[in-house]
Amino acid sequence: MIYTVTFNPAVDYVLRLSTLSRGGINRTLSEEICWGGKGINVSTVLKMLGTNSTALGFTAGFTGEALENAVKSMGIDCDFIRLEKGVTRICVKLFETESSEETEINPGGPEIDGQAIDKLLHQLDRLSCGDILVLAGSVPRSVPNDIYEIICKRLENSGVLIAADASGELLTKLLKYKPFLVKPNHHEVGEIFGCQIFNADQAEACALQLRVMGAANVIVSMAEMGAVLAAEDSNVYRIGSPKGTAVNSVGAGDSMLAGFLAGYLRTNSFYEALKWGTAAGSATAFSKGLADRDTFDRLLKEISQ
Repeated sequence: MIYTVTFNPAVDYVLRLSTLSRGGINRTLSEEICWGGKGINVSTVLKMLGTNSTALGFTAGFTGEALENAVKSMGIDCDFIRLEKGVTRICVKLFETESSEETEINPGGPEIDGQAIDKLLHQLDRLSCGDILVLAGSVPRSVPNDIYEIICKRLENSGVLIAADASGELLTKLLKYKPFLVKPNHHEVGEIFGCQIFNADQAEACALQLRVMGAANVIVSMAEMGAVLAAEDSNVYRIGSPKGTAVNSVGAGDSMLAGFLAGYLRTNSFYEALKWGTAAGSATAFSKGLADRDTFDRLLKEISQ
């Protein structure tokens, strides 16, 4: 079973307008409400790919209740911890169609106290050998900044496989616990090693170094330049990005992570899993929302030719 953790989920209010006028009145071309948070995105794409998961994390207030109901209505199992104070945040995402620019307004979200964190840790104690736990994204200010490390240490001898999509110290501090998979993008890898990544050779060198530091498998995603996977079978796999027009960057990395996990569980092949991840990530990048099955199938067929 796959479990995803979202520390700070959100109701995403997506507004599309021709151009954004600063200091003036703006009228939208369309509006959409999406149910977000990186772990929830992973669970949503896993569901689309026919792989079940359970979404974990924290919700609060009337927006949290709406989010829980929406996740359940999508057929995704969830076991959120309800916070007594605050409300699940509403994030505003502005897309300017004329310039293709994106602007995000992300509130801090409700405070998560120590008692709530303990409840999550006890939930994770129930995971079994062979289960996969997805830790994705940053954590809110009220959560200890070493929470990923705390979780990995707690599960170190459990046989639970950790898949992490994180950056900076959130990522590097958990490497000593030998996570099954880490998936930074090329910008995040560059920040870790103090360099810029311009090509697959540079991405491969950094991916291999992250393996030396403890990760079993490392994907470095590079947007239109494709992706590199340094795998625990001692091989390095490269894949290009399929052709298409990028219209949405929100959730593309989460979709790639979900695609890789679903593909690996389905095929038991690292290279096939990388294809699935690339197809799922690109399907989201080429869509207004998260990847849909038709777009995923088309892109996977293109990649496999």
